[in-house]
Amino acid sequence: MRKLIEFDNVSVEREGTMALRNVTFSIAAGEHVAILGPNGGGKSTLLKTVTRECYPRFPYQSHVRIWGDEVWTLFELRATLGIVTNDLVATCTKPYSAMETVLSAFFGSIGIWPNHHVTPEMEAKAREVLEFFEVAHLSDRLMTELSSGEARRVGFARALAHEDRKSTRLNSSHITI
Repeated sequence: MRKLIEFDNVSVEREGTMALRNVTFSIAAGEHVAILGPNGGGKSTLLKTVTRECYPRFPYQSHVRIWGDEVWTLFELRATLGIVTNDLVATCTKPYSAMETVLSAFFGSIGIWPNHHVTPEMEAKAREVLEFFEVAHLSDRLMTELSSGEARRVGFARALAHEDRKSTRLNSSHITI
């Protein structure tokens, strides 16, 4: 079965402390996995290694692969993996509407920019996921005006917005911490 994520002997150092030490695991396409652990256990560091916010300490002795690739663009990753973290929710808390924030998932951005072309299908999908998370009534509200719980629900909607979208190299998946 094709692997979504593979870590091979990955160690990550953050602020002088080894946050991950020789981690090896894989998640197959379609597999459901929960990453659990205490505060400071490395869960966020693991995810930040996937999103390239952190890098392996010994890059020539370890490998991080997404769909078998060791090199990927951040925009491609953002547009195909639905990742929700406290950091992402904080990053999304900008003066964009909840609808714009969800639509931006299709482009791997935060907010809609002049070069983005939003299709009626994208708008319909954004409405559908906002409804699913029971925040459709907030679609015109700015993210800066939402409670933390409402903003997190919009973040979840953003993560699911592109679930039917296919890329030539990556397939949509969702990671939540």
